[in-house]
Amino acid sequence: MTDNASAQSSATASERSVPVGVDPTRASIARVYDAFLNGKDNYEVDRDVLRGVQKAAPEAVDLAFENRGFLIRVCRFLATQTGIDQFLDCGSGLPTAENVHQVVQRTNPDASVVYIDNDPVVLAHGRALLEENERTHLVSADIFNPAEVLGNEEIRARIDFSSPLVFLQMGTLHHYNGPRERPAQIMREYIDALPSGSYVAISHFFDPENEYSAVARKMEEMFLHSMMGSGTFRTRAELLELFDGLELVEPGLTLCADWWPDGPRLKPLNQVQNCIAGAVGRKP
Repeated sequence: MTDNASAQSSATASERSVPVGVDPTRASIARVYDAFLNGKDNYEVDRDVLRGVQKAAPEAVDLAFENRGFLIRVCRFLATQTGIDQFLDCGSGLPTAENVHQVVQRTNPDASVVYIDNDPVVLAHGRALLEENERTHLVSADIFNPAEVLGNEEIRARIDFSSPLVFLQMGTLHHYNGPRERPAQIMREYIDALPSGSYVAISHFFDPENEYSAVARKMEEMFLHSMMGSGTFRTRAELLELFDGLELVEPGLTLCADWWPDGPRLKPLNQVQNCIAGAVGRKP
């Protein structure tokens, strides 16, 4: 086999067939996240971002794996413990194992899940899988524009804002490019619109302000100066502002790895696992 043939055979399926509207020369948040999860729906430019962050922290993929584990545990908890049957997931990303609808509909087959994203690659790859039943939908909208999301007719047709719902911002707000205080304002607009009894779950890159702060800032520097150009690490005080107006469910704001893990810890957390945090809050 020639070198060219070998290279072609090793290329991912996504690189051999680029969906309409997708630019493989520019990094995508969804595709970079897919690369962190060892997925196949990413391009070389996305893997370059991963390799860059790994120069700052070799364990960088654990940012994605801890975020995913937190998402699954949170959705399982909310589906089984709250009785809420409608979930609004902002920034759904590319389909992977154990998506929100699969987790919650395993407990309650009648639960409705609406995913929101405006990344062309997500829309291209996601609709067929995410719309695998009549209670699972994918809507194109800008999650950083609450007015656009809250006023979207398709979302309003699927989600009843007069009844409690679960609102998810998992690994999204650290990708907002703009004033540092804006994510807290974005969340205030969303929380104000939610009915009493709703639950909000957020995960976010974290500066723990301890011996791991240096690696958090190194990873942030690599993210911000990569082709993706986003990835802000916030302090505990800054993350708590995202939950203003909510009552945090125990154990409150904590490392994703420490939020009700599935079993006892047999080995210490690495430096990257100390740099992503999350919480679940209830609107009184």
